[in-house]
Amino acid sequence: MLIRSEQEMLDFGKKIGEELDSSVVFELLGDVGAGKTTLTRGIAEGLGIEEDVTSPSFTISKEYQGKKLRLVHFDFYRLEDPGIIADDLAEEINAPDTVVIVEWGQSVAELLPESHRKIEVKYIDENTREVNEL
Repeated sequence: MLIRSEQEMLDFGKKIGEELDSSVVFELLGDVGAGKTTLTRGIAEGLGIEEDVTSPSFTISKEYQGKKLRLVHFDFYRLEDPGIIADDLAEEINAPDTVVIVEWGQSVAELLPESHRKIEVKYIDENTREVNEL
């Protein structure tokens, strides 16, 4: 699917978030600047999260409370070895009523459940992204 603006990416994510009613794990794939965090912001909005959602690149993870579900957003971009953060991820994956979003998940791939959802965001040009669920 082609997304032609930041607002379309937010709307796409919001639709995903509105449809969620139980725990799920997402792995977001894509280069730096592709729109993974924008997609996450949309999902958060769909979950009823009013707090500003930002990239956890330096903090590794951030947690937000939605109306029915929590959102925990992980970014492993700077970690070749996640160390004890892997334990946090495993705990959140198994937490009830929790949506887990993982960016740059190669170093924790073995921890992600087989049933997790993969969404790839490809940069096409300044305003256009191709989004595919794998």
